[in-house]
Amino acid sequence: MKNKITELFGIEYPIIQAGMIWNSGWRLASAASNSGILGLIGAGSMYPEILRDHIQKCKKATNKPFGVNVPMLYPNIEEIMNIIVEEGVKIVFTSAGNPKTWTSWLQEKGITVVHVVSSVKFALKAEAAGVDAIVAEGFEAGGHNGRDETTTLTLIPMVKEQVKIALIAAGGIATGKAMLATMILGADAVQIGSRFVASTESSAHESFKQVVVDSKEGDTQLTLKELAPVRLIKNSFYNQVQELYKSSPSIDALKSLLGRGRSKKGMFEGDLEEGELEIGQIAGLIHDIKPVDQIVTEIIAEFEEAKASISAL
Repeated sequence: MKNKITELFGIEYPIIQAGMIWNSGWRLASAASNSGILGLIGAGSMYPEILRDHIQKCKKATNKPFGVNVPMLYPNIEEIMNIIVEEGVKIVFTSAGNPKTWTSWLQEKGITVVHVVSSVKFALKAEAAGVDAIVAEGFEAGGHNGRDETTTLTLIPMVKEQVKIALIAAGGIATGKAMLATMILGADAVQIGSRFVASTESSAHESFKQVVVDSKEGDTQLTLKELAPVRLIKNSFYNQVQELYKSSPSIDALKSLLGRGRSKKGMFEGDLEEGELEIGQIAGLIHDIKPVDQIVTEIIAEFEEAKASISAL
């Protein structure tokens, strides 16, 4: 299945396993890469030396390409980037920051750079910054989202109309049919997050994985837009946020309620009431926890079947 993205990354299938905080350690990334897609380590939840350890373990677990996702708003960014270079990682996905800051520096060291955006405006800025590809993520996605709340179905053709570089679709994609749909709309590949949270190799807490599997339509909500919009599963913490909103809270009041470590508490430690449970709307279509290679096999099989059905029309 050759195209711009498979050739850019040296992978078999045009699928990227999203680099998600607390979910995407070396086990998930290496399993994804070994299955023929691009695995990403999520650096956003790792101290620098923890990231180094995960990169080293991932190199031992796979001889296939893998990358690191780096949210640029996190501290220790220079140390993180230097570790990536020192450890010989050749693919970096950046997000939550200005792509101009690191793109040239990374590319000068032989690293392919991809930037995650949520709008046409930021897609154009990323292209102007010289990135090799763009991930355009609709607001169906879990975790932190764009403020414009543009859906994937709308965002992908709008970005495709404006940019010339390779385009990866994200947000609300967990099946082969969704993969085909976004590629028909102009994407060269897809980035999948939530489906891989509910995988055997995900570093998420087993209790969180089960909540994802049990989720139904309407169980997630985008909230905390005044800080950084985030899509969460509704739980006790979410209810506290909604109760606070009734008093027209200040930014400081919202920050005080959020506190520190909410996402770790929820996704990594399994506190289903007080933790931040970040997942996409597509969780309502995820019904089981499976090994990564089985998930990838099923997505590709469904993609090919759907593609054949369309060709037969």
